Amino acid sequence: MHMSVSEKEETEKLYYSISEVSLMFDLNASTLRFWEKEFEVLKPTKNKKGNRMFTKKDIDYIATIVDLVKHQGFTIQGAKEQLKMKQVSKSIPGKNAEVIEKLKAIKNQLIALRDNAQE
Repeated sequence: MHMSVSEKEETEKLYYSISEVSLMFDLNASTLRFWEKEFEVLKPTKNKKGNRMFTKKDIDYIATIVDLVKHQGFTIQGAKEQLKMKQVSKSIPGKNAEVIEKLKAIKNQLIALRDNAQE
C-alpha cells in the first residue's frame, strides 16, 4: 500500500539530528549540547555512531526552553525552575483547577467583606 504525499507529510519523524534541530530553532549545535547538560528533561538518545537523536518530546522541551530564555528573558536557572513547575503541575491533574476554584471563592468572600465594611 502506497502513501499519498499528504499522508507522508502528516507522518512525523521519530528522531531528528542535532543539525535538524539547530535549523528548526536557529540555534548552534553547541547551545543544544550545553542545554542537554543543563536541563535534565532533555535526553536525546545516541545512535551507534554517538550522534544525538532528538525525539518529538525533546523538541517540545527545546521549544519551551527557547521561549523561556530567548523570548521571555529567563536565565538558564530561571528556565529550569519554570520547567520544574510545569512538570509538577502536569503531574497533578485537576489539582490546579481545585486550587483556582478555592482561590476564587476566597476572593469573592473578601470582596463581599470589603463591600459590607464600606456600607
